[in-house]
Amino acid sequence: MSNLERDPPEIVCAATTVTDAPALVEILQPRDVPLGGPRAMAVRRTLPQRERSLIGAWCFVDHYGPDDVSVTGGMVVPPHPHTGLQTASWLFAGEVEHRDSVGSLELVRPGELNLMTAGAGISHSEVSTPSTVRLHGVQLWIALPDATRHQAPRFENHVIEPIRQGEATVHVFLGELAGHRASAVADTPLVGAQIDLPGGASVEFDVDPGFEHGLLVDTGQVRLAGTDLQPDELGFVAAGPTSIRVENTGDGAARLVLLGGEPLGEQIVMWWNFIGRNHDEVAAFRAQWQTEVIDGGAAAGRFGRVAYDGAPLPAPMLPNVRLKPRG
Repeated sequence: MSNLERDPPEIVCAATTVTDAPALVEILQPRDVPLGGPRAMAVRRTLPQRERSLIGAWCFVDHYGPDDVSVTGGMVVPPHPHTGLQTASWLFAGEVEHRDSVGSLELVRPGELNLMTAGAGISHSEVSTPSTVRLHGVQLWIALPDATRHQAPRFENHVIEPIRQGEATVHVFLGELAGHRASAVADTPLVGAQIDLPGGASVEFDVDPGFEHGLLVDTGQVRLAGTDLQPDELGFVAAGPTSIRVENTGDGAARLVLLGGEPLGEQIVMWWNFIGRNHDEVAAFRAQWQTEVIDGGAAAGRFGRVAYDGAPLPAPMLPNVRLKPRG
């Protein structure tokens, strides 16, 4: 998914360190971001924000739906670029068609992970299918480390079979959890999973004490490590604990997304759909996108071409000040 904000802020993500402090939960509140025009599909964004930019290498969390497509128009995101990241698309309901400049044409469906590695540069489009009535899911970005961020772009699709952990049903789509390892390729140590808990149930997971973790609540009344979370909130737990306990304190079912990873240990600058390391690099990405794709000055370039019936998204204007680390 593209970041369609007209004036996307510069985001500089600083390294964090492992601590032996007790597991205290930091609650990250969502902010509403409209994607598109008058019938914009609204998303709730919990990462990045001023209080926290990264959870492991996870750097972007958009949560959307359930949307009535007849009202919102669904998801219509024309071709747009990415650098230095992976996009992980995970749906609860609906269907989205993905096209990209490495030739991929794939449907995103519930229970399937679409993982796109931008590397040195890729472009893609995302459009909900005509058969979709209700659209509901999350769009996640993962920052690539400096050692691999210039790799060739690629795309993966994986069907994720559910497993049982106590009373919970778990879909592990990245990394390892509950003794199950996903087959998708991550460039840093990560975990990503959907957790479904019936009313009144609880589950405990053994986790890597070197990982930071975040728990996004889709539905249900949930308690994470003794702290209550409401729908759309993201609970953050710093590195240190060897286990994480999640309780469904309500009568209805709870659906959650657990994200975690080893702290990236690098600073990144994220602006619009680009991740780089400094102002000049991001400005160069923007200039290449505008010249090669928007203005049509090159037959092929860093971002390639998407087989899409419509115009690609032009990049916003850069801010009037240089992008630089803040704090």
